[in-house]
Amino acid sequence: MSKSLDPLYKNQSLIYKYILYGVSLFCIVFFFPKGGQFKYEFQKGKAWQHENLKAPFDFSIKKKTAEIEAEEQAIVDNQITFYRYNISTRDKVLKNFSTKFSSVFSDDVYNEEQLESLSLAGKSIIDRLYKKGVTNKTNLTNPPDQIYLLRNNEADQVGYKDLNSLKDIDKVIDQTLRENQLQTFKGAYHELFLNLILPNVTYDENLSKKALNDELSKVSHTRGTIDEGSLIIAKGELVDADNFKVITSLKGEYQSELYTSKNQYFILFGYAILVALALMMLLLFLKKYRPLVYENNTRVTFIFFNILLMVFVTTMVVKYNENYVFVVPLCILPLILKTFFDARLGLFVHVLTVLILGFVVPNSFEYIFLQIVAGIVTILTVSELYKRANLFISVAQITLIYMIGYLAFHIIHEGNLENIVWVTLGLFLLNGMITLFVQPLIYIYEKLFGLVSDVSLLELSDTNSKLLKELSNKAPGTFHHSLQVSNLAEAAANEVGANAMLVRVGALYHDIGKMLNPTYFTENQITNVNPHDELSPKDSAKIIIDHVIGGIELARKNNLPDRVIDFIRCHHGTTLVYYFFKKQEEIDPNVNEDDFRYPGPIPFSKETAILMMADSVEAASKSLKNPTFLIIDEFVDKIIAGQMAANQFLNADITFKEIESIKKIFKQKLTNIYHLRVEYPE
Repeated sequence: MSKSLDPLYKNQSLIYKYILYGVSLFCIVFFFPKGGQFKYEFQKGKAWQHENLKAPFDFSIKKKTAEIEAEEQAIVDNQITFYRYNISTRDKVLKNFSTKFSSVFSDDVYNEEQLESLSLAGKSIIDRLYKKGVTNKTNLTNPPDQIYLLRNNEADQVGYKDLNSLKDIDKVIDQTLRENQLQTFKGAYHELFLNLILPNVTYDENLSKKALNDELSKVSHTRGTIDEGSLIIAKGELVDADNFKVITSLKGEYQSELYTSKNQYFILFGYAILVALALMMLLLFLKKYRPLVYENNTRVTFIFFNILLMVFVTTMVVKYNENYVFVVPLCILPLILKTFFDARLGLFVHVLTVLILGFVVPNSFEYIFLQIVAGIVTILTVSELYKRANLFISVAQITLIYMIGYLAFHIIHEGNLENIVWVTLGLFLLNGMITLFVQPLIYIYEKLFGLVSDVSLLELSDTNSKLLKELSNKAPGTFHHSLQVSNLAEAAANEVGANAMLVRVGALYHDIGKMLNPTYFTENQITNVNPHDELSPKDSAKIIIDHVIGGIELARKNNLPDRVIDFIRCHHGTTLVYYFFKKQEEIDPNVNEDDFRYPGPIPFSKETAILMMADSVEAASKSLKNPTFLIIDEFVDKIIAGQMAANQFLNADITFKEIESIKKIFKQKLTNIYHLRVEYPE
């Protein structure tokens, strides 16, 4: 059973990549729209570049959303609302009138004929008020001109202003009394009708809403139809406003027409093939040109995760409102990848991601062009991200490129700068503001994926940090040696285009393991007593070698990043502890070299190779007596030639030309350190 699982254990890294590849492919295709894609690209105001286009099936010409909304708003504005007339209210008011009449007009004061005349006048007022109905108009800020008044289940269209309101009571009273020559009783009638009249016309909300919905449902979302086989546009014909509407409608119908149970799986299969090709190109690029990244599954996962994140966010924005597609800060992708890896990888991944998103976004050519150009600007302008001013300048340049590109496309389409959608320019500004949040995003990625950025390296390079402070206290000689090595290594890295910040940090921490036994290293010995004199060469060599193992453990205990620990692990490669090896050889000619050899590995990058050279050159330079230009020149050549002869740089991506440049820098620096001067004659 165990033998059958051996291939799985041996190829688990490759199997993981297959799984990651499949999961990413599934997620991206799942995010994509499920309809088919219209195979023609067209732009308003430009000639139709394809063959004659005929309608493949019957379809309707769709109206724009703005047109439909305008028609619906017109219906809402012109809606005639429904009101109900309550007949029983008048009878109730008459009854209350009879009761209150006797309290206002007493039979002790007025005779029977007068009371009859006064009562008839009051009933006439009530009849006049309720003839058309009484409503409380004070509830409406913008009353309608016409309404439907429901009386006995019959609706009559009447003017709303023709209805009486509670405010009209005094006017009707005065008019009726004047007609009956009863003006002298004006005060008594006003007292009589105070709080007597009740509204009997009320707004019917349910019926009004139902009528409005019925009218809105009649709004057509299309304007005419195109029959199958009809010529839509001929090759070379200008895509004018009318043709543009027809072709746009066909595009929408075409996509929905294809999305049927019969064609769905073919569409998904087509998407899967294209996305699979794009992701395969990424893996092949990593394997051929970035083998160290390819072998590290965490880094591969990080790259795929960022691609999925951008695809997911963009598709969600397109589904919500495709006009906001440029709000998505896609330039964060190359910016982050350049921060953690390099510019070439960042640009390659960015281009592949943009090509994948071309299936989703509207006006795919414009989108792809703008995003690729913006990505190139990002790669070219963003450097030393730990400097805040650089990030602001780069984001401003990226935003400016977006705006210039948008305006250029607008001129191509419209022939002028009129009718610019200023909101789109605002979206580009918002895109730039969101891009500024890349700094906290980088911090989150560092914690989630264990990666290291220049910002973290800058923090680690602080000599007042806890670990370096401890090194300077326990092993001051080693601390001084590390500072000198960091200066040499940083200068060499700048000369050959390596990551100078990473080399400097690696140099500062490469010998922290010497803190465990500081007096066993010559740079920390302040007396003539050498503890190695009491040990055998083999034991001494073990202590020297253990500073690498101890340094790795100490670094992990203090949560140093793996990229920094790599410098501790391989700054001696698999070289010999030559001094004690030779002493043991004098005692026992059959000495075992493995007992005096560092465990390795050998340097595997340009940066780790530079540190190995700088460490050896700086440490050995302490043995020089009366150094001259010639001595330093031969000394540096000898040290690095020995490392090359020991095959220490076989796995490092460093050339002979770069090594020669590094040696030149070392010679210049050492010359400055020892302050060599020309000897003047006496």
